[in-house]
Amino acid sequence: MRRPVTARDGSPTVRHGLARVLSKLGVCSRSQAARLIAEGRVSVNGRIVRDPEWPTDARADALAIDGTAPAAAERVYLALNKPRGLVTSAADERGRATVYAPFAAAGLPWVAPVGRLDRASEGLLLLTNDTAWAAAITDPRTHLDKRYHVQIDRLPDAALLEALRTGADVDGERLALKAVEVLRSGERNAWLEVVLDEGRNRHIRRVLAAFDVAVLRLVRVAIGPVVLGALAKGAWRHLEPAEIAALQPPARANAPAGALRSGGHLR
Repeated sequence: MRRPVTARDGSPTVRHGLARVLSKLGVCSRSQAARLIAEGRVSVNGRIVRDPEWPTDARADALAIDGTAPAAAERVYLALNKPRGLVTSAADERGRATVYAPFAAAGLPWVAPVGRLDRASEGLLLLTNDTAWAAAITDPRTHLDKRYHVQIDRLPDAALLEALRTGADVDGERLALKAVEVLRSGERNAWLEVVLDEGRNRHIRRVLAAFDVAVLRLVRVAIGPVVLGALAKGAWRHLEPAEIAALQPPARANAPAGALRSGGHLR
């Protein structure tokens, strides 16, 4: 069958890899899509395709999973108060509980975490099936502030706080804290408020370790204008429209709400 060269609306096609296209429809993750494709469950224009990089345009090509056209899933935007001990992953090879556990009975479409919190960290974690929205939040070029409350094993002085702002070379990377202040102090330890505008792997822990400071607890309390607030540990909520819009990619900021159709989802 000859593959079309224009979309159904007459505009030129813009082709991406098949797995990426399915992910952008919000029906599954890119890795899940790749598995479906490898299993021969996905067709393009009536032909089974087993290449996850097969050039595809969702507007021009007829896609099907198990013989059924995948409708674009309703967009979902969630905030979770991640408890300590949950792995930020869809599945864990060691059988540990993941951040999907609180959503087990919710009947939601597929969603993915926006960025990560390591297993020992807790607090605000966003999840969505809107991959463009998620990419804008995690893109380091956006310099989106993320705020943390961090309990450390010592009482910091002004020199330590300034050193943390200046940063250190850690494993070949220059790591620093955008802002750090003392929230409160006890007899032997203190809580810091830390602001990052980038999110490298275990960023805060690695900076503190470079100055021989151990982290006792690490809680993310805000991502841009979205705050953890009084959300209970292990609880989740839908983001408000104003919160979603505040984190919207600039190119989509004026797009009409509900532009994507509701649809089914893969489990």
